Amino acid sequence: MEPAPLAPHPDHPPVAIRSATARITTMDEHWLCLRWRVEGTTALVIPAFAGRARQDGLWQSTCFEMFLAEEAGEGGYAEFNFAPSESWAAYDFDGYRDGMAPRPLPRQPVLTPRRGQDVLIFDVAIPRAGLPPLPWRIGLSAVLEEAGGVKSYWALAHPPGRADFHHAACFAARVEAPQQP
Repeated sequence: MEPAPLAPHPDHPPVAIRSATARITTMDEHWLCLRWRVEGTTALVIPAFAGRARQDGLWQSTCFEMFLAEEAGEGGYAEFNFAPSESWAAYDFDGYRDGMAPRPLPRQPVLTPRRGQDVLIFDVAIPRAGLPPLPWRIGLSAVLEEAGGVKSYWALAHPPGRADFHHAACFAARVEAPQQP
């Protein structure tokens, strides 16, 4: 997948952040690997290193998110949150913001933040055994906090009205099942 531009929600513009992109870098039978790239990060708030552990509430600061729904699903979906602190979370929902429960993963995701002068590259590897069956509708997004508590909400697409990554409009990309030879 080529890098897809994320758009900031119009009601929550960034201060210094110029752009954000997200993409699937690789996928095989064992891992799904993703990359987010943020440019204009001089004022970006990076949560302190916490170690690789499951943690709720990551969206309250800089956090990268993926939402997956089975293409032929009945309205349920999975949410994954990843912070540059290396904390992560995974949830299942029965329907729109309904029936939230922790999603089990066979092992923890591998999170690798790399920061340059004005850029943050954030790579994530998630065990495929912990993901729903393909094909997927997918939403890639980010909450980016800048100095002074300013938060911007970036997504492949936004629904009308308030920022809401759970909304079906945000599940704007498709990932197909691999073709059998």
